[in-house]
Amino acid sequence: MATHTVLNQSTPRVDIDELASNPALVEGLTTYDAGWAIDDLHTVGELVGSATFAADAAQANTATPALATHDRYGHRIDEVTYDESYHRVIGAAVSAGAHTSGWAQPRPGANVARAATFMLFAQVEPGHACPVSMTHSAVPVVAQHPDLAARWLPRLYSTDYDPTLSAAKGSALFGMALTEKQGGSDVRANTTTATSAGDGTYRLTGHKWFCSAPMSDAFLVLAQAPGGLGCYLVPRVLDDGTRNPFAIQRLKDKLGNRANASSEIELDRTVGHLIGEEGRGVRTVIDMVARTRLDCIYGSTAGMRQAVAEAAWHARHRWAFGRALIDQPAMTAVVADLQLEAEAATAVSLRLARAHDDDADDAERAFRRLATAVEKYWVCKRGPGHAAEALECLGGNGYVEDFPLAMRYREQPVMAVWEGSGNVVALDVLRALRREPGSYDAFEAEVALAAGVDPRFDAYQAGTRALVRDALAADEPEALMRAVVVRLALGLQASLLLRTAPAVVADAFVGARLTGDGHLYGALPAGTDARAIAARA
Repeated sequence: MATHTVLNQSTPRVDIDELASNPALVEGLTTYDAGWAIDDLHTVGELVGSATFAADAAQANTATPALATHDRYGHRIDEVTYDESYHRVIGAAVSAGAHTSGWAQPRPGANVARAATFMLFAQVEPGHACPVSMTHSAVPVVAQHPDLAARWLPRLYSTDYDPTLSAAKGSALFGMALTEKQGGSDVRANTTTATSAGDGTYRLTGHKWFCSAPMSDAFLVLAQAPGGLGCYLVPRVLDDGTRNPFAIQRLKDKLGNRANASSEIELDRTVGHLIGEEGRGVRTVIDMVARTRLDCIYGSTAGMRQAVAEAAWHARHRWAFGRALIDQPAMTAVVADLQLEAEAATAVSLRLARAHDDDADDAERAFRRLATAVEKYWVCKRGPGHAAEALECLGGNGYVEDFPLAMRYREQPVMAVWEGSGNVVALDVLRALRREPGSYDAFEAEVALAAGVDPRFDAYQAGTRALVRDALAADEPEALMRAVVVRLALGLQASLLLRTAPAVVADAFVGARLTGDGHLYGALPAGTDARAIAARA
């Protein structure tokens, strides 16, 4: 139509090397001993930045999973079908080692490289990252049982992707089914039972309220045995090729995470293999929980990167009042502030990844114990607001599903919910401070590496130490723990940026987050070089 000439719209943000366009990630790979992986990660960056991958990501979130409980003859099959776009996305992620490369090829920086791979894929399509994360996180649990480890770890380490359910295939993805409707995070309230079959296996019976990625090859499940809550490996297909009883009752209609299926399942004398001991199920599965919490940080960070990159792209290609949006000081400040958040999240993600490598000593393990919980709380809490502000930068386009930030806005809250919502994680921090004081000592030692660099930082840390002391001495420390966790998280982020980031980034972060009103984006301290920071987006 003669009246319909398209003017002043940005071009699609595709056919970009998502690694090369993310200087904070490139710099972090070198800082944390994963420079050896950069060439391969450029290949990943080009793949996920391609128009083809973007189209698959959009399609996978539109043509969502569908459940078939029975075949046409009435046989129970309990299968979920996915669009081929989803299979291409997750197949590429598995091929690149986004799931278990840190375990399969250990070396200094291995988990840093794996984190970067995971974040690059999750930046563009987040739903598939759920089974990828659970597969990664299942490894230390399965490794506790020598016989199961011999059978399953080679399959977990495989970079082949096969979506069919078969006992004969050489690869595997894992899921988990821990929570129940009456307990949620209080897994000790579980009512699913596990009864010994007398042959070394157990029979599980009960209902699981959340079972994500139900087409995975095996699951870690918590159930009550005579000796207490235990952890069980439950395969979907038994060794003889028959299906293990695993009735998918329905798929959850979720706010976000649409490409990934989450379900309710019924177990009815379902075969399970005990890992660890009866009564020690929480202790057995805790390593999986810690690793999935870490991946929640990565997932939120990946979302922040997508959000600020899309906002910056739009601002550079859209004009208003005679100049590009990015050249208008108010918009420059918003984009720069969004980038500060993404930089801080990237820094803690990669630092935590390095602390999870095989060469971690006792001090590193103590540090990661507290720091993972602290940053899981904070980074995941910041994700939804970050996405909302970035979406607003696109105006009405941001609110339309044709653009990726609507999907991202719906996606970010799940990271704060999964593996412990805010109160659960804050109470876990309190537990660590009380029972494992060495974790706080190690955390403090890491943060203190930036002491003396900036007096604003030093004053902030003094206040944090006083708050921790007051909280631990309080009659009801639980009520103070959210404030404690926020200060711990910001202190660690500031310390890392002061030591590793460009001075313009570190100075602005300290000014905006430690001394200013950093809760709403765009309110940067006077004198901030917003243009230089926005350029990194």
